[in-house]
Amino acid sequence: MAAGEENSHILSGLTHRLPDGDPEETAEWIESLDSLIQEQGTERAQFIMRSLLQRAGAQSVGVPMVTTTDYVNTIPADQEPEFPGDEDIERRYRRWLRWNAAVMVHRAQRPDIGVGGHISTYAGASTIYEVGFNHFFRGKDHPGGGDQIFFQGHASPGMYARAFMEGRLSEQDLDGFRQEKSKEGHALSSYPHPRLMPEFWEFPTVSMGIGPMNAIYQAQSNRYLHNRGLKDTSDQQVWAFLGDGEMDEPESRGLLQLAANDKLDNLNFVINCNLQRLDGPVRGNGKIMQELEAFFRGAGWNVIKVVWGREWDDLLAKDREGALVEVMNTTVDGDYQTYKAESGGFVREHFFGQTAQTKEMVADLSDDEIWNLKRGGHDYRKVYAAYKAATEFKGKPTVVLVKTVKGYGLGTNFEARNATHQMKKLTLKDLKDFRDLLRIPISDEVLEKDPYRPPYYHPGMEAPEIKYLMERRAELGGSVPERRTAHKALPVSDSKSFDIAKRGSGKQQAATTMAFVRLFKELIRDKEFGKRIVPIIPDEARTFGIDAFFPTAKIYNPNGQNYLSVDRDLVLAYKESTSGQIVHAGINEAGSVAAFTAAGTAYATHGEPLIPVYVFYSMFGFQRTGDAFWAAGDQMTRGFIIGATAGRTTLTGEGLQHADGHSPLLASTNPAVVTYDPAYGYEIGHIMRAGLERMYGGKHTDPNVMYYITVYNEPITQPAEPEGLDVNALLKGMYLLAPSRTEGPRAQLLASGVSVPWALEAQRILADDWGVSADVWSVTSWTELRRDGLEAEEQEFLDPTAEPRLPFVTSALQGSSGPVIAVSDYMKAVPDQIRQFVPGDYAVLGADGFGFSDTRAAARRFFKIDSHSVVVRTLQLLAKRGEVDSSVPVLAAEKYQLNNVNAGTTGGAGGDS
Repeated sequence: MAAGEENSHILSGLTHRLPDGDPEETAEWIESLDSLIQEQGTERAQFIMRSLLQRAGAQSVGVPMVTTTDYVNTIPADQEPEFPGDEDIERRYRRWLRWNAAVMVHRAQRPDIGVGGHISTYAGASTIYEVGFNHFFRGKDHPGGGDQIFFQGHASPGMYARAFMEGRLSEQDLDGFRQEKSKEGHALSSYPHPRLMPEFWEFPTVSMGIGPMNAIYQAQSNRYLHNRGLKDTSDQQVWAFLGDGEMDEPESRGLLQLAANDKLDNLNFVINCNLQRLDGPVRGNGKIMQELEAFFRGAGWNVIKVVWGREWDDLLAKDREGALVEVMNTTVDGDYQTYKAESGGFVREHFFGQTAQTKEMVADLSDDEIWNLKRGGHDYRKVYAAYKAATEFKGKPTVVLVKTVKGYGLGTNFEARNATHQMKKLTLKDLKDFRDLLRIPISDEVLEKDPYRPPYYHPGMEAPEIKYLMERRAELGGSVPERRTAHKALPVSDSKSFDIAKRGSGKQQAATTMAFVRLFKELIRDKEFGKRIVPIIPDEARTFGIDAFFPTAKIYNPNGQNYLSVDRDLVLAYKESTSGQIVHAGINEAGSVAAFTAAGTAYATHGEPLIPVYVFYSMFGFQRTGDAFWAAGDQMTRGFIIGATAGRTTLTGEGLQHADGHSPLLASTNPAVVTYDPAYGYEIGHIMRAGLERMYGGKHTDPNVMYYITVYNEPITQPAEPEGLDVNALLKGMYLLAPSRTEGPRAQLLASGVSVPWALEAQRILADDWGVSADVWSVTSWTELRRDGLEAEEQEFLDPTAEPRLPFVTSALQGSSGPVIAVSDYMKAVPDQIRQFVPGDYAVLGADGFGFSDTRAAARRFFKIDSHSVVVRTLQLLAKRGEVDSSVPVLAAEKYQLNNVNAGTTGGAGGDS
């Protein structure tokens, strides 16, 4: 089988396997095109070719879409712009950067430290970063507002090395790499982590796939700010530096259509195609650059390939018959990787030796000259040309595919080796060879003195190279990366918009979802901060009752609404607008979290606070996008996350994959998430007011949190706010809602969210049927109660001489008597979080296991969380204490037919799923 047939999946397919009925005529057409290119250049030839393709289509000639071009640079040599910088100076300090980046990782891997790091990624990617730093990346003092740059996580040593050259970091700082507590004050995080280095990094990117996703929505958020008149972002670019192996993550490719649909020409992906994953080739039998070219072009992106350095230009110019391009096209990535791990002689034999024509083309080149035929990602001019074309292109986002060598310049032990990603230190010989290649003025004697601590190199701030470097950054608006948090104040404490939450629903029934929506509508209308609220909704607005926002707030669409809406005559018509307020992400939770993150960090990214309110189907929140929320916490996102249709038994007919009984537990694992499970509208009002004050009021010591609030779709009578409500206790996590007025054995019933009415019903049954006096507590947050308890324990542990502080839940229950019974519409582990802090006997009821479709009453009876189950469990604990006869719980279980799911009565049938 011929090589072309074996590798047909990596070619464009324009002529593959099509018969040539007249080769002589074909040759004449090709000769004519060659003449056109020679006489008028590639730009004119491009127009002619496009005109011919357009005409062919009009004449119904079956010409396939060209998704993949030849394996050469997209920008021809004759269309390259002049490189504006001093390449020699830039190359000199790029050597120093590469040395310092590698040495920093090497020093961190010495035997007494051993914290690791990655040497090879930045070694191969330094050119693609330095061209950006020297000529494109604009800092925050740039008149246009500065760019947002998502750096490839494993390349972080290079960013630290540059900050060292700029005087932002010291040698002591570099030696604190990956030692964030032991070298506190002089510590550098392993990867881009804004939470760990809040004045340096802006975007966390090392969880593969999160960076591409967040970059797309960052670009959209920039346009959103602009189109809504909140900030002029027209001169800002978003850059995302990614790995070719990273593009296998579904998140990396799954949201490309948004960037194309929104025409985000402010977005540039730069994919470092070193052809290697962490363990081996990305596509050993294929060509990842060709695959990505086809994928991005098909998704509507502008694609620029940077495959070969300038040393190849003459060879390609001589390639009249296309023999060299054919070899380039048919050689697979596994072979390209091997070539860069071998030698010039090996490349001569195995690459150029594939045909007589290509072998002859390099006959007058030495093996060293062949070895020095560089890949495009190591050539300043080629990379500059690509970036310039990307930033000037209009109407589409751009992806720049840059071919590099992983571990470039680190020597034969590193370059292009499968294991290079995991190699964290250099041998003495490696150090000497690397020093010689980079021409670093450090002697053998110094290196031999302590091979584990080779010195960093800095020529001093007065060196002409450093002056040049600093001048370039000053002209571009200052150093990057940099994070700033100063933002406009947001007055929230005096708002009257929260008053609606206190009124209750009167004689009508309303689920907490509806109570939230009524409050939400008032907040959006607020004159002080309403315009800064960003409602974010996947394709479930009607489920949550938020479709009422469509006609007034409108759905954000940078293209407007260019069709006649089918529901245009309805009050709640679907309305899209270039200045719309609602971000409606479609069936796309991952994109919604990315939009939430972009909006929730605008206070730092743009100095313009936005208040994202992301409303989602609770099962599809932390379970589906937990990693993205973790990154949002790292980026110090602020905003509200509303888990609607919450609970395991509240959704009735939706069933197993929709029944959420564990999201608060998953949310509790994220230290940046403050979780609440309110029962009533007035509780939601106080929680949201407190959240706004904490996140945006400017006075809280830790504003960098996200408020997760669960709401339900089961209608109940929403009570008005009771007089004398202990708001402080509500916010801490629990308050006494309904003290018992009955004499008899005592018990404490703790309930949250939708289960509070069940506890109130159990209180009545216990009093009427069994003479038991039970108090009912509304637990607004099991998680916050637990965190408070753990904090009290930690204080006592670290300062045993101080007066111990009682956890809030302990002090709240301390004056109460009787056993404590907890219930919620979640698995037992949710209320069980506070067990160690509850004084006395404690029992929890919960919906463990998978959910299922049935009536609410039947489901709650099945899980034994309904009102009668609370009654029986309470009686069991009282019987154990000898406060009721041991026969009482048995009688109660028989009376209420506890094991008969059809005997359940807890919960109504109302509320849409």
